[in-house]
Amino acid sequence: MCGRFDQNDLPRLLTDFAWADELVNRSMAKPSWNVAPTTSRPLLRFDEDGTLVCEDVHWGYQPFWAKGKIPVAINTRREKISGKYWAGLLKIGRVIVPADGWYEWTGEKGEKQPWHIHREDRGALFFAGLAGVTHPDDEHKPAGGFTIVTDDAQGGMVDVHDRRPIVLNADDAKVRLDPATPPDMAEELARVAALGPELFEWFQVNRAVGNVRNQGPELAQRQG
Repeated sequence: MCGRFDQNDLPRLLTDFAWADELVNRSMAKPSWNVAPTTSRPLLRFDEDGTLVCEDVHWGYQPFWAKGKIPVAINTRREKISGKYWAGLLKIGRVIVPADGWYEWTGEKGEKQPWHIHREDRGALFFAGLAGVTHPDDEHKPAGGFTIVTDDAQGGMVDVHDRRPIVLNADDAKVRLDPATPPDMAEELARVAALGPELFEWFQVNRAVGNVRNQGPELAQRQG
């Protein structure tokens, strides 16, 4: 699962996309060490003109026709993305959400302990995501927001959580974003190319991260 993440250094996170002929950064978001659902955060996608853009999109996917019928999805299981509900987005709504890390909690209610999970080498994380984004010529179809695709924790992270966001390296993120990549190949890539738990580390952090209003680098620093 991924219910909160750390996205505090966007320029660094975008350096791995220098391969793009053009990267248009439209994001107005401020650095955040404590990104919560329902906020708008920068992600990467190819627009209708084939330009790679970084723009702010609402975290939480729900198409306009699903309101009151299907809950908002902040996370989506990889096992379901080829199903009917997600098939359209797997074809035209693939996105990458750059991040510095994410948070999980352990313990009983009232005594929850947050953990910051990140690459052991402190490299950038590229979450596989799906998003419904408003077409500039169709103002009557509002954006559905974005969701982060998750998979089984493969044992290595099970002491923190049994699910984890799918994190790709920059080369695989490029292939997944490419509109020419067939949906079935994009789904297979999410299954086989996700970085393994051996590349990550995690440590306890300040419980202040539990309050979505709290911000600052101290939230992502090791405690104890």
